[in-house]
Amino acid sequence: MPLRSLAVFLASSPGVDPLLPDLAFEVGRGLAERGIQLVYGAGGGGLMGRLADGALSAGGRVVGVIPHEMMRREWGRRDLTELHLVDSMHERKALMAERADAFLALPGGLGTLEEIFEVWTWRAIGFHEKPVGFLDAGGFWTPLLDAVRRIGQAGFLADPGLEDLVVASTLDDALSGLEARLAPVDPGLRPGT
Repeated sequence: MPLRSLAVFLASSPGVDPLLPDLAFEVGRGLAERGIQLVYGAGGGGLMGRLADGALSAGGRVVGVIPHEMMRREWGRRDLTELHLVDSMHERKALMAERADAFLALPGGLGTLEEIFEVWTWRAIGFHEKPVGFLDAGGFWTPLLDAVRRIGQAGFLADPGLEDLVVASTLDDALSGLEARLAPVDPGLRPGT
């Protein structure tokens, strides 16, 4: 089954590495060029903004989900294909999960970690079968994944754990890995819509 809609979690700030905003832009553009809908947190600045810029510049569909309070603070953007305003961060994550076929983390901070770990946990305990991955460009996520391996060695990570996770250094490899792990879908269902 082809990947049609991808939720991407990443920083709302630009970070200190000058290459990361370009990476985010290229990921957005790459998704659009492949016909993959982007689902993200509707942020207007930082890496989030560059991701959306990339997708929109290539004519891609961009679905943004953001709490009302964040829009009130002018943290979001309105020039998206779809914009969903929700009441809480919990609703934001639930709607993003519903609209995506798979999940990918780009560099980010605590919010990014919380989002990707939640959907990874949901997969591990059987709440969904959607694949989860990390774009480990430049080894950004390597120390974190090493810590997760240590958690597994200590007996605190249920199977399948890291073996089920997609870790890739390029967008092409990440998308190939995620697509290979997509579960067959009932023909009556329409994932990613």
